[in-house]
Amino acid sequence: MKKIKTLKMNYEFKNVFNKGKYYIGKQVILYDLKNKYDYNRLGIAISSKLCKAVKRNKIKRKIRAVYQILEKDTIKGHDFVFIWNKNENIENLSYDVIYNDIKKMFSKIGILK
Repeated sequence: MKKIKTLKMNYEFKNVFNKGKYYIGKQVILYDLKNKYDYNRLGIAISSKLCKAVKRNKIKRKIRAVYQILEKDTIKGHDFVFIWNKNENIENLSYDVIYNDIKKMFSKIGILK
């Protein structure tokens, strides 16, 4: 499997939050910003106040899995930050809903090929 490029530094996340556009789905919120590279970068931010570490990591794994499937169909050169919608209950975590949310948001942005 190809490794996903990620946002690691705090200033990279802040840059996407301040200059990027956001799209709200049922379970996931997406921030998008065009970058200067010829590849996409992914960041996932989930508040520690939301739940314990095991559930946060479960959410991250599912978002990464969906992104990895959809990455080959996207236009390159974007930074994405996914945030879990705090109004949505963690027990309602569903791979299918996350997949449909992200696919719908990517279509709305216009980056799916």
